[in-house]
Amino acid sequence: MALSLTSLTHCLPPFLSILGLFLITCPTLIPFAKAKEDFALSSSTLKLPKTQAQKLIRQLNLFPEHEINISPGHPTTLSESRIVEKRFRLPYLGNSGATLEDFGHHAGYYRLPHSKDARMFYFFFESRNYKRDPVVIWLTGGPGCSSELALFYENGPFHIANNMSLIWNDFGWDKVSNLIYVDQPIGTGFSYTSDESDIRNNEENVSNDLYDFMQAFLKEHPQYAKNDFYITGESYAGHYIPAFASRVQQGNKGKEGTHINLKGIAIGNGLTNPEIQYQAYTQYALDMKLITQSDYNNLSPLVLKCEQAIKLCGADGGNSCYSAFIVCHNLFSSILKITGNINYYDIRKKCETDLCYDFSNMESFLNKKSVRDALGVGDIEFVSCSSYVYQAMITDWMRNLEVGIPALVEDGIKVLVYAGEYDLICNWLGNSRWVHAMEWSGQKDFGAAPTTPFTVDGVEAGLHKNHGPLTFLKVYNAGHMVPMDQPKASLIMIQNWMQGKFRLTELKNGLSPQ
Repeated sequence: MALSLTSLTHCLPPFLSILGLFLITCPTLIPFAKAKEDFALSSSTLKLPKTQAQKLIRQLNLFPEHEINISPGHPTTLSESRIVEKRFRLPYLGNSGATLEDFGHHAGYYRLPHSKDARMFYFFFESRNYKRDPVVIWLTGGPGCSSELALFYENGPFHIANNMSLIWNDFGWDKVSNLIYVDQPIGTGFSYTSDESDIRNNEENVSNDLYDFMQAFLKEHPQYAKNDFYITGESYAGHYIPAFASRVQQGNKGKEGTHINLKGIAIGNGLTNPEIQYQAYTQYALDMKLITQSDYNNLSPLVLKCEQAIKLCGADGGNSCYSAFIVCHNLFSSILKITGNINYYDIRKKCETDLCYDFSNMESFLNKKSVRDALGVGDIEFVSCSSYVYQAMITDWMRNLEVGIPALVEDGIKVLVYAGEYDLICNWLGNSRWVHAMEWSGQKDFGAAPTTPFTVDGVEAGLHKNHGPLTFLKVYNAGHMVPMDQPKASLIMIQNWMQGKFRLTELKNGLSPQ
C-alpha cells in the first residue's frame, strides 16, 4: 500500500508543503536572499516530476513497488511490545568456515512501544567463531535504505549470485561478531506500520526506536547481554550512530532497564557534521582534479551561502534546516554539473545513463516466495529504499550530530571514523576535518599524533591516526562502501579496532587470533 502525497504531509513538520517533498533531487538553484528569510520556490521546482524524487533509488537499479512500507497487518500478531523471531535456513554454496558446529541465523519483528502500530524488522547472525564475540549492529543510511544492502553487498555472511544462490562471504563481519541488521527508520525494508504518524523525521525518535529494540533484543537473548556492544554503519548513519550511542549512554546512566555494554561506534563514510563536510566538497573535488581552480573560485560563493545556511539550522531542525538543505544541495548539484556522469560514490567510475550500481539481485531474492516464507514476513512488502522516509528526514539532514560524540569519548567509548578515498559525497577530507575539529580533552594530542600506514598482507591499505579512544582511517582503493570495495581490509579493521589493538604491522594470515 502506497502513501499519497497528501497523507505523507501528516508525518512531516507542519511548515513543509507537499510541493516541498519534490526538492530532494532538484538541481534548480534556490535563492537564499537573506539569512533569516524563507527560501523561495522556483516554478520549475514546483513542477518537478515525481520520478526525479526517486533518482537516487534508480541509480542503484532498485525498483521498490511502493515508496514506503505501509501495511494493514502481519500474519504474526504482535499485540505487545515484544520480539517475535524465527530461526531460518536457506541453501548456501561453499563452506562457511565456521569454527562452531551450530550457529544460528534469525529474522524477526519487534513492535515498537513508542508508536501507533510500527513493526521493526531485523536479521541476526550468530558469530561463526565464538558466541562471546561482540554484538555489532549495522545501520545503513539513505536515509531510508534497507540494511539488507550491506548484508548482501558489503559485510554480511553471504552474497547473492546471479542465479539467486547465496554464497558465503569469506570476509563477513559475522566471522568476528554476532551481527544485527535493522530495517529503519520505519517504512524501510520489511519494517512497516499501518499508521502514517509512525513515520520518523528526527534523530530523537529514531534513536528511541533503536534503544527500545536493543532492550527487547537482549531480553530475548539474555546470553548476549554481557557481550561488548558496538554500533556501526555508513553514510547517513553518521547521524543515526551518534544519536543512538548517546541514547544508550543515557539509558545506562539512568538505569533504564538492561545495561547495554556499549564499547564503541564506527562510522564509515558518514554525514556527521554537515557544516564542515559541505565546505570540503570543493577542496576535495579540486584535489582529485574533478574541477579546475577556476571552477573552485566560481563555486566559493555557494560554499559561503551553504555555510551560512547551516549555521542557522538549529539543533531541533525546522524551517532553517530545510532552507539549509536546499541551499547546500545547490552547491553539490553545481559540482555535479561540472563533473558530468561521474559516480559520486566512487569517482573512479562513471554512471551509465542513470545507473551507478546494480543492486537489483537483492530485490529479486527477497521477493522469492521461498525466501519470504523462510524469513516469516508473509505478504509484507520489501521496500529497498524509501523515498518517503528520505523526504520525511529532510529537516534532520543538516543537523550537526558530532556535538554528542565528545561526551562519548570522554566516557571512554571508542570512536572509529573511516572513509574510502574515492567517495565524493561523504569524502574522507570532510570526515577528517570534523574529526580534527571536534573539541574534547584529547583534541590537541590527537592532532599531533602521527599518521601511519595501515597494511594488509604487506600492502599499504590506508592511513591511520589514533589518540586515546579516537581513531581515523583513510582507506585506499575504496569508495563510499568500504566493506564492498575492500572486504578483507574492512574485516581486519573492525576486528583489530574492537580488540583495542589496531595493529599497523603486516597481518600475513589475514585475521589476528582471538
